[in-house]
Amino acid sequence: MCGIIGYVGKEKKAQKVLINGLEKLKRRGYDSAGIAIIVDDKVKITKASGKINNLVNILEKDEASLGIGHTRWATHGDPSEINSHPHKQGKITIVHNGIIENYIELKEELITKGYKFNSETDTEIAAALLDKLYNETNDMNKTLVEFQKQVEGAYALGIIVDDDYETLYTIKNNSALIIGINNDENYIASEMTAFNEYTNRCIILNDGEFAKITTNNIQCFDKDGYEIEKDIMTFEKNVDDNNKGIYEHFMLKEIYQQPDIFKKLTDFYIDMNDNFDLLSEKMPDFSKYNKIVIAACGSAMHAGLIGKSLIEKYAKIPVEVEIASEFRYKDTQFIDDKSLVIAISQSGETADTLEAVKIAKQHNSDTLGIINVPNSNIALNVDNVLYTEAGTENAVATTKAYLAQISLLALITLSIMNNNNNITNEEKKEILTAFRELPEQMEILLNETYRAQYKEIAKSIYEQDRVFYIGRGIDNYLGMEGSLKLKEIAIINSQAYAAGELKHGTIALIDQGTPVIAIVNNERTIKKTLSNVKETFSKGANVYLITNEKLKNSNKDYYTIEIPHTIELLQSILTIIPLQLIAYETAFLKGTDIDQPKNLAKTVTVE
Repeated sequence: MCGIIGYVGKEKKAQKVLINGLEKLKRRGYDSAGIAIIVDDKVKITKASGKINNLVNILEKDEASLGIGHTRWATHGDPSEINSHPHKQGKITIVHNGIIENYIELKEELITKGYKFNSETDTEIAAALLDKLYNETNDMNKTLVEFQKQVEGAYALGIIVDDDYETLYTIKNNSALIIGINNDENYIASEMTAFNEYTNRCIILNDGEFAKITTNNIQCFDKDGYEIEKDIMTFEKNVDDNNKGIYEHFMLKEIYQQPDIFKKLTDFYIDMNDNFDLLSEKMPDFSKYNKIVIAACGSAMHAGLIGKSLIEKYAKIPVEVEIASEFRYKDTQFIDDKSLVIAISQSGETADTLEAVKIAKQHNSDTLGIINVPNSNIALNVDNVLYTEAGTENAVATTKAYLAQISLLALITLSIMNNNNNITNEEKKEILTAFRELPEQMEILLNETYRAQYKEIAKSIYEQDRVFYIGRGIDNYLGMEGSLKLKEIAIINSQAYAAGELKHGTIALIDQGTPVIAIVNNERTIKKTLSNVKETFSKGANVYLITNEKLKNSNKDYYTIEIPHTIELLQSILTIIPLQLIAYETAFLKGTDIDQPKNLAKTVTVE
C-alpha cells in the first residue's frame, strides 16, 4: 500500500520527476517518503517521516539522471525516518511496494551471513537478500531470477546497483508496476498517473517478469531470465484530475464531478434514442450464468450489495456478495462454469479481490472486472472488464468511483433485463427518461440550499462519539457506505444497521441525543422503517431522515432531507450524495485531514 517511482534519462531532472511522481502517488501512502539519486557517482538517500512536504523541505538542489522514490503506508515498523524507503544494503538500494511474507526466515539466514539491519522493515531484508545474491552471481539478471525463488509475497521493486549507475532494474509479483517510455528517458511507477505528464506510452509487466532499463533501452525478461518482447501500450492523459481547482479538498471536487461522470458513463452505454441495442453491444453476454458472485472490499463491497438487490429484483439471477478477504479462505467455493464472478475494485490492485479472481478461474468460472484504473492487475486478469471511467480519484475516501460502480451495476441489470425481454416498451421509455433527468437531479443535491442542510446536520453530530445509520434493503447498504465515509474522514465511530434489527440488541446503545441517520426510500417498507425510526426517537435519539420527495414524511420530530424521486434502479445514485456530503461537512468542522485520513491508503495491495 505504497507508491514507487523511478527515473533514468539524459536530462538531469531525476529529483523533480521523483517528487512530482510521489505527489501523485501520495494517496497510496503518506506517513513517510524518500528518494535515492545518483550524485557524484554515489547513491544519495534522503528520507523523512510524515508527508511529502517534509521530504521536499530538506532536499538539496541536486541534479541527477537516475533515481528512485517511495511514499509509504507503514506495514512493517512504525512510520519513522529509519523505516522509510529507500533502503540500502551493500551494493543494492531499493524501494518496495508489497509485503515479503517469509521475511523472518530470510532475516535469520542473512544475519548468519553477517548482515545487520537498522530498520524494522521487510524491505531492508529484501535489499540484503539481493545484495547477497548479487555478490554470489555478479549478474543482476541471475540475481533477480534467484530472488524470486527465495521470496514469498507481493513486491514491486525499483533497484539501483552500485556497479552500474546508468541502469534502473525493476521486478514485480502480485503488485502493480508499469514502465513508462519516452524519448531518451524512461520511468517505472506503481501507476500511470505518476508519469502521465511526461508520456502516455508504457509497458506492463506480468507477475514474475523483470526489466533492465537505461536512458534509451528497455529489456524485459521472464521469471527464468529469458528476454521477452513486450507490447508498448498507450493511455489517455488526464492531468486535470491532479489538481483541486476551485475546491478546498479533492474529495469535494470529486463529489461535484459525479453528475458529469454519470452522464459520461451512461452516454457510452446507452443511446438515449434507441431500445438499448448499444447497451447490449457493449456489455458481456450474461445469458449463460445461473449465478453471480460479487467479490469486493470496503466501498466496492457496499456497491456490490446494491448490485445484488437490483440484479435479483429485476434480472431474476441469484447473486452472492462476498468480502474478498473472506471469499479466498472459504473451505468450499460453490461456483463453477455456470457462475460469473464479478470483481469490483477502484484501483484494480486490491490484493484480496485479485486473489478472488484467481480462485474463480481455478473453478472454471468466468470473471468480470468493474475497475476504474486501466491496465491494472485485476483488469489484466479477468476475462472481461467494464471501466467506470471516473478518472483519477485523489481523495483516499472514494466518492465518484463508488457512484460509478453502482451506476455500472444498474446498467448491467438493465442489460440483462433487455436481453431477457423482461422489460416492456413503456418501461423502456420510463427508464430512458430517468437516465436523462438524473444528472440534473444530482446537481440539485449539490446546490447551496441542500449544502446548508448537510452543514446543519454536521453541526449537530461532529462532536458526538457515535452515530447510527438505519434503513432496509438498498437503504441499509447505502447506510453502510455513508457510515464508512463518516468513519474514514470524520473519525467518528459510526455503525449501519438493518432497521428491523435494532430491537435485537442495538437499540440498547441509543441514549439521549444519539444521532440516528435514517434512510427511507423504499415504498414497500416505509411504514416498517418509520416504525423503527420512531423507536429510536422514543429512546432519545436525534433523528435525521433522508427520503425522496414522493415518500416525504410530515412528522416534525425529524430533521428531513427530501431528495428528488427517480426509478428504483437509479434511486441509490441520488441518495448517496447527501450521505457523502454529510460526512464531508462533519469532517470539515472537526478539522481532520479529509483527503488523507489517518491510517488509511488509497490502494490496498496487501492482505
